[in-house]
Amino acid sequence: MESLDEVIDAMIADRVIHRHRRIWLVVIALVVAAILVILLTGGWKEKKGRTVPTLTAPATVTAGRFEFTFTKAEIVRKPKTDYSKAETTLKVYFTAKNIDTEEQTSESVSGELLRFVPGGGKDLVESNGGACRGDNLNWKLVYGLPPVECSTKFEVDPDFTADVVEIGILQEHYEGDNSALGADPKPYWHNEDPAAVVQLKPTVVVDDGKNK
Repeated sequence: MESLDEVIDAMIADRVIHRHRRIWLVVIALVVAAILVILLTGGWKEKKGRTVPTLTAPATVTAGRFEFTFTKAEIVRKPKTDYSKAETTLKVYFTAKNIDTEEQTSESVSGELLRFVPGGGKDLVESNGGACRGDNLNWKLVYGLPPVECSTKFEVDPDFTADVVEIGILQEHYEGDNSALGADPKPYWHNEDPAAVVQLKPTVVVDDGKNK
């Protein structure tokens, strides 16, 4: 037969268990409510304002080992033919200069450094890279030489139209990896991040193949 002290201890333990159970139920209810609020207000993604400057063309942007001057943009439409579908391309013109004082080597403008910002929560569109001195894609820019006329293209929907387009420019950083993690601390160009956004007012051009 249980003693009085054992009965009292059992009663106290039972109350403690019930109290903790109520606390956990309250915590779980709060977590569920917080998740519902987050989902209803746009998901887990944190909403932040633009933290880089927004410029209006013509505009010059220094980004990593390159200096760009953006001048104009075109919405190039290719009409539908018997052999191909209608296509539209966003083409942006700029000059580019190699200002790599660190390595002083020749390099081309990669497609990941220039992005079309469609807005409306849509994903950024990577360019096809820098085409300079005509349509010479991936033209190597030589350190120390004057700026070169270049352009880049972005794939857009066939019915794409816009009064103003925004182009995001990314900049590389000349730095090494974390040697504490066993990586090579020798610096090199990498770790791209946003440098600026340039706004341009595009003109519409119809490419029917007759001007070639």
